[in-house]
Amino acid sequence: MNNGRIILSQLLDFLPRYELDNCIHRYQGNRRIRSLSCYAQFTIMLFAQLTFRESLRDIVTCLGAMKGKLYHAGIRGEIARSTLADANESRNWRIFGDFAQVLIQRAQNLYSGENIGIDLAQTAYALDSTTIDLCLSLFPWAHFRRNKSGIKLHTLLDLKGNIPSVVIVTPAKIHDVNFLDQLVFKPGAFYIMDRGYLYYRRLYRIHRSSAFLVTPTKRNSKFKRRRSIPVNRATGLRSDQIVVLAGTMVRKEYPTVLRRIRFVDPDTGKRLSFLTNNFTLPALSIALLYKSRWQVELFFKWIKQHLRIKAFYGTSDNAVKTQVWIAISTYILVAIIKKELKITHSVYTILQILSISLFERKPIQSLFADLVLPENEADTPKQLFLSWS
Repeated sequence: MNNGRIILSQLLDFLPRYELDNCIHRYQGNRRIRSLSCYAQFTIMLFAQLTFRESLRDIVTCLGAMKGKLYHAGIRGEIARSTLADANESRNWRIFGDFAQVLIQRAQNLYSGENIGIDLAQTAYALDSTTIDLCLSLFPWAHFRRNKSGIKLHTLLDLKGNIPSVVIVTPAKIHDVNFLDQLVFKPGAFYIMDRGYLYYRRLYRIHRSSAFLVTPTKRNSKFKRRRSIPVNRATGLRSDQIVVLAGTMVRKEYPTVLRRIRFVDPDTGKRLSFLTNNFTLPALSIALLYKSRWQVELFFKWIKQHLRIKAFYGTSDNAVKTQVWIAISTYILVAIIKKELKITHSVYTILQILSISLFERKPIQSLFADLVLPENEADTPKQLFLSWS
């Protein structure tokens, strides 16, 4: 029973408050504050993400208009723009980063049985990064190129449910391959990446962790063929070979055998070549597994379009990371609600409906019970189709 509670208050019920309090206590987030607790800060920033507010003044104005409904959402008293700005600037962003990890673990458990379109018992992850451009004069700490600043979101995406398992925010000048040094690889899991991560010493660490890698080869890569496995050329496969690296230096970095699969996309005619250290999965499944890596690109496109992650409410490193982590928490929260309430509509549709309904007094389920989308109208406008990158 919602007992006349607003939608925003009901959404907060899906958050493990005890875990958030632990994160706040871990970093002394509420120490010596007179107003605007960390919980209230999180709630306000969650509201800003769900409704795509443009600025701190925009946030404060909208919440001020709903003053009588905020008490049950954990927001007490007046909300001052300067107080919210100070909170984002000074309160440790790790509070919200740690809490996002709690939500991520919960979402992964809910989506662990999802089908990714390939007969695969193991967990599959896609690695990639996206750059968010910033103004150099406002964000000098993130200096990237001569006339610009930027940050990178290095992401490990669980393909079951498209849940970001690991996210690391760095200045944009940090190379993608350094992300591999931060990961703890799960035995038996697949890690799918593009050519930017093709550094054999780091890839050998995946092999030594009893995990599997899938990556395209570079044009100048040289191999020595040990043996060939027959393939069905009608499927687009051209070869399936067991190879070793040719060259003294690279052979030292990756001293054991690899599997090289050559494939021609029947639709585009594009020729592709993949490396993997898995020798049991069918060759066509390896090719399709790499194709699913494009889901991480769709994830980046989605959060940039539908969350407040390209323009920031503060200019410090701490304020930017606070906003990024709360944006990720918002995405995960909507995914959790979709699964727990058994909502059949997409995450995009759920977010759009919530954005105009946060202060209504009705059960969340009723927002979607009678919702019928026009036939052939996509839930996600301008949805990208999976393709070979």
